[in-house]
Amino acid sequence: MEIIRGFFAICIGVSLLYNSSNVEGRNHYHKPKTKSSKNIGSPVSPPPDDAPSSPSNPPSNPPSIPSDPYPGSNSSDCIFNVMDYGAIGDGSTDDTDAFRKAWKEACGVESGVILAPSGYSFTITSTIFTGPCKPGLVFQVDGCLMPPDGPDSWPEKDSTKQWLVFYRLDGMTLTGEGTIEGNGEKWWDLPCKPHRGPNGSTSKGPCDSPALIRFFMSSNLAVSGLRIQNSPQIHMKFDGCEGVLIEKLSISSPKLSPNTDGIHLENTKAVGIYDSSISNGDDCISIGTGCANVNIDGLTCGPSHGISIGSLGVHNSQACVRNITVRNSVIRESDNGLRIKTWQGGAGCVSDINFENIQMENVRNCMIIDQYYCLSKACLNETSAVYVTGVTYRNIKGTYDVRNPPIHFACSDTVACTDILLSEVELLPEEGELMDDPFCWNAYGNQETVTIPPINCLREGQPESQGEVSSVGC
Repeated sequence: MEIIRGFFAICIGVSLLYNSSNVEGRNHYHKPKTKSSKNIGSPVSPPPDDAPSSPSNPPSNPPSIPSDPYPGSNSSDCIFNVMDYGAIGDGSTDDTDAFRKAWKEACGVESGVILAPSGYSFTITSTIFTGPCKPGLVFQVDGCLMPPDGPDSWPEKDSTKQWLVFYRLDGMTLTGEGTIEGNGEKWWDLPCKPHRGPNGSTSKGPCDSPALIRFFMSSNLAVSGLRIQNSPQIHMKFDGCEGVLIEKLSISSPKLSPNTDGIHLENTKAVGIYDSSISNGDDCISIGTGCANVNIDGLTCGPSHGISIGSLGVHNSQACVRNITVRNSVIRESDNGLRIKTWQGGAGCVSDINFENIQMENVRNCMIIDQYYCLSKACLNETSAVYVTGVTYRNIKGTYDVRNPPIHFACSDTVACTDILLSEVELLPEEGELMDDPFCWNAYGNQETVTIPPINCLREGQPESQGEVSSVGC
């Protein structure tokens, strides 16, 4: 989306037009302009910090996986520059009130644009931007937007679990040519973080750190063009959303920054993630329970922990994930490549997973299914498990770190993984020689071509019997 230049129009009641350049809009969100009041919909209660996403009450016409955010272009003549609402933009003044005022005005008109202009750095505190709003709302960051610098600067009354929340919105775009800076370094160094305590220990106690951006119970969303970096925790998460387009996004934080997932999806459907770059200290993309119809294409991932489905089934919970595709992507210098991880004792199903045309560059655990995921040594064997079936690896090539075998399929003792398909898998050691053969346990599937390195542990056909499998609701 092009940078908005020129004079800005302030829309109150009837829009007054000044000489401002156009902002592209999505054709299916735009309606003929009419006189509008500032009514932004009925009041709603904001989401609690840890509110679970809910797949209930989906849109009456669920969107398909988005692929083109701008099938047409329309002008927007309602631009709300936060500078006109009192923002200073000097990087230290609290500009929260200006953003809230601009949001309220833009939310009440069609195709409204909240503009954080280039050349300024805006500090705002934890804020929930609530809908419903008029169609075609755009939040455009061309400058720098950031939270207070670390836990000591965080207002006591504010949530320490999330920073920017977008709640109950339909047809909103977050875009721009600017940067959303998370100021995460002081959060990463808390003694409760992994290996940050005395002598490299991890101290006990509460350790909340805010996710940088959260979309909650919203639909038909687009995020594009921005640089998002150095989040205290997850950079961007989507809970209970449907119809999400992410493209040309850059997400980055240091390799050792803890728990800084790039994009996390939970109970979210119809997602397209395209032509983006993520490097961080955790998963580039993590896909939690309740997700379906996710398409990832053209991703550059790493250094990181790779692309993960899970973890799923914790505390004997049910987890359902289906129809996930990752293709035409690169994973480099990462602790994992393509990973499915589940806890013992869970229920549900992971199905129809497709990994295709993936280039590995010095990656540990290039292809891994781990149904014994555990964060301590206290996890016990259990008879139930999340059922993993229909996983395809096609044209997976490149190099692996020899500290771990490149292929590791560790399936439940009682609930086997089935219908694993391997085709044109060629993985060579980055340096040295292969130390261990690929590992399989209770994994069933087929090889369309010879796999490099050879995988002789994958069982053909189907298991004679399965343990406790519950896919109700999946």
